[in-house]
Amino acid sequence: MTLYSSKKVVAVGGGHGLGRMLAALKDFGKNATGIVATTDNGGSTGRIRHCQGGIAWGDTRNCINQLITDPSISSMMFEYRFKGSGELDGHNLGNLMLTALDNLSVRPLDATNLIRNMLKVDVNIIPMTEHPADLKALAPDGRWVTGETNVDEMPEKLVRLDIEPEVPATREGVLALDEADAIILGPGSFLTSIMPPLLLPEVGRAIANNKKAKLIFVENLSPEFGPAGKMSLQEKLEWCERACQGRQIDIVLGEEPHSDLAQWNCVTVPLASPNRDWRHDREKLHDAIQLLLSD
Repeated sequence: MTLYSSKKVVAVGGGHGLGRMLAALKDFGKNATGIVATTDNGGSTGRIRHCQGGIAWGDTRNCINQLITDPSISSMMFEYRFKGSGELDGHNLGNLMLTALDNLSVRPLDATNLIRNMLKVDVNIIPMTEHPADLKALAPDGRWVTGETNVDEMPEKLVRLDIEPEVPATREGVLALDEADAIILGPGSFLTSIMPPLLLPEVGRAIANNKKAKLIFVENLSPEFGPAGKMSLQEKLEWCERACQGRQIDIVLGEEPHSDLAQWNCVTVPLASPNRDWRHDREKLHDAIQLLLSD
């Protein structure tokens, strides 16, 4: 029995970072699952949410795009972005397809699976919730800021991050966390990709209760901007552990040694893409996760 068929891996996050991680895990096929943030309110996704409502589809679409291995007319359609001066300018057809399915009262997870099957993507992709919700941040002066783009633009460090309104986690995502042999947080934007799924109580509780899984935090390779950029790595790890009901992160995976983080097991390996050192290399990520699961 191979590692790919005997181990189940769940990655939590959003956008480019989670897509990169899932592409590195594609050999695990159906034993790999991505739990995707759904709180984005910028770009094409934000415009669609403003006029149509629903969850944010952009990060889910991004993950599916990075997992497409057989280019086809279907994949070209899904990735197509409109250009011009009209209302369609900047909209991604994949976002519109997923929104259309949502408007047809197709369950968001079923809509995601329909697109996955059409594009021959084996890795499971699960929205963190199937209900519309936004990020909400507390500033040091007591002011609350709502909306992911507004949170990203805050000039100061945050005191607290919440989801508004309170929404349930997608039950299949919670089940995947219950059964996981490894749970991976990151890489990606800390406050707007990694934290949103962890803010759902069922997600944090499932991670806390799964004692057999290795809980792995993958560092970014380049500094963040906005309030996340003002946080130290220790603060980020503590925020994750607090959201996971005190469950300690087992491994911190990155390229730089951290002698100041003695309470965590920091594993240092090369992860950067050879031509873009700010981006994780899929093969290097794959090899690092495989090694950690083999130990």
